[in-house]
Amino acid sequence: MRVVFLGSGSFALPSLEALLAAGHEVVAVVTQPDREKGRGRELTPPPLKPAAAARGLKVLQPRRVREPESVAALKALAPEMQVVVAYGQILPRAVIDIAPRGTVNVHGSLLPRYRGAAPVQWAIVNGESETGVTTMLIDEGLDTGPTLLARATPIEKDETADVLESRLARIGGQLLVETLEGLRSGAIVPQPQDPARATLAPLIKKEDGLVDWGLSAPALARRVRGFHPWPGAHTSVRGRGLRILRARAEMGPDARPGTLLAIERDGLVVSAGEGTALRLIDVQPESRHSMPAAAFAAGARLAPGERLG
Repeated sequence: MRVVFLGSGSFALPSLEALLAAGHEVVAVVTQPDREKGRGRELTPPPLKPAAAARGLKVLQPRRVREPESVAALKALAPEMQVVVAYGQILPRAVIDIAPRGTVNVHGSLLPRYRGAAPVQWAIVNGESETGVTTMLIDEGLDTGPTLLARATPIEKDETADVLESRLARIGGQLLVETLEGLRSGAIVPQPQDPARATLAPLIKKEDGLVDWGLSAPALARRVRGFHPWPGAHTSVRGRGLRILRARAEMGPDARPGTLLAIERDGLVVSAGEGTALRLIDVQPESRHSMPAAAFAAGARLAPGERLG
């Protein structure tokens, strides 16, 4: 099938690879413009651009895909199908309707649960036991189009957002190929979503990672995993920033939340809400490399009774 692929993030790469391996003709990859990143403000391409270029695929980087010249360029490609995976722009009806066989999206949740930009992160933070991938036909709403196929998978106990997202991306590539074949053969009938079951997964902001020690330790441990690697769960010690990279929830004494209770070889025990404690295992002090929490405590000469946050 003649396909235009719209994607930017690394989540999209397994879907692109799966399409090519299945013999589909990807006539172009549409991705985001290069952006300035880092302290040096170096111009950096989106993850999908070098991957597409390495495979000899045509790459388009419109500033806004809804602009008339962008719509005209897509129409000129004459795709039978469009595929959208982690693209990062909302498609207008003028783009959605270009491909006669439809515009298919690969979404990292079991829709209608976790519609939005960060379904993987919020599924972990909210304590879900499973998540999955859904393919859907795009409409003009926020992940509201009719669903095609879905595949569930458990969320592992210590799984971080980046690890889970990578696993879901691979599932998504397989599901996409099955979806296109089912649409081509007529075996798949689009199903409307039930809006009463819908939940949202809004864009993650840096402040979402700020640790509220009044939350229970299990809730904090989920935030450490769900917001890894970005924005990271972060607090402060003696006025200096501290990222929590790995942590474990435990029962604890009824102490003021954020109090350093103990310094042990396998981590720092900090009081949290609801009579719980969070054991910090690996941390990253401000402007330094990651390290075991016990090594950080020794170097900083921390003592029980000190406050975090």
